[in-house]
Amino acid sequence: MTVASNVARPARAGSIFFPAMAWAMMAVVFIGFAPSWFLRGYIPTPIPLPPITPLMIVHGAVFTLWMLLFITQTSLVAANRRDIHRKLGWWGAGLAVAMVVLGCMAALDSLRHGSTPVPGISPATFFAVPIGSLATFAPLVLLGVFNRTRADYHKRYMLISIMVVLIPAAARIPLWYFPQIMPLLFSFGVGDIFLLVLVGYDFYRRGKLHPATLIGGGILIALEPGRMLIGQTQWWQAFANSLV
Repeated sequence: MTVASNVARPARAGSIFFPAMAWAMMAVVFIGFAPSWFLRGYIPTPIPLPPITPLMIVHGAVFTLWMLLFITQTSLVAANRRDIHRKLGWWGAGLAVAMVVLGCMAALDSLRHGSTPVPGISPATFFAVPIGSLATFAPLVLLGVFNRTRADYHKRYMLISIMVVLIPAAARIPLWYFPQIMPLLFSFGVGDIFLLVLVGYDFYRRGKLHPATLIGGGILIALEPGRMLIGQTQWWQAFANSLV
């Protein structure tokens, strides 16, 4: 006699798609931060690297943990271990809070030291980029947490939140390897490519765009040019300089 399981297994396509996206995003993070973090000292860089501070170490470690947790969570769902996924989810919520706090501290530290990874952009203007990323990341994670009982919404919001934090890693790829490419445009483009892949997945699975992809993707795209426009305003410049 066979006993039917009351636990719904993830669709085959979903069990492959989301872990694959997680690993692809981790690859972008590794390539972008290899010269300055993962393989620092082993890969030559065209510009001198600032010394590693305790804040950079903690920030880099938490950022790496967040990416590894995302890979773990998508793999657990694919393996139908949602029980472990839920337990780790609360640790992930705490890690997301740490990401926001440390991200603000790192951005403020760079502003006060007058450093910017993008040539030609003042530290006060560039300060809007990491702050804008955090302002995009936080609500997407909150939407993911609030929709944790609706798996299709939850995983899309969390996936798009990772697209946001790819920006610092993707922006460094032109700096190390393709100096003729504008770093910010490249970094936004990388996030948009992942979003387009998610859109394609929605149409493949559902025949239409998922509401979470529409809302999350809209937030992502709207704040890409928005942060640079804000960064060039007089009130933002005065705000950033007051922090210095």
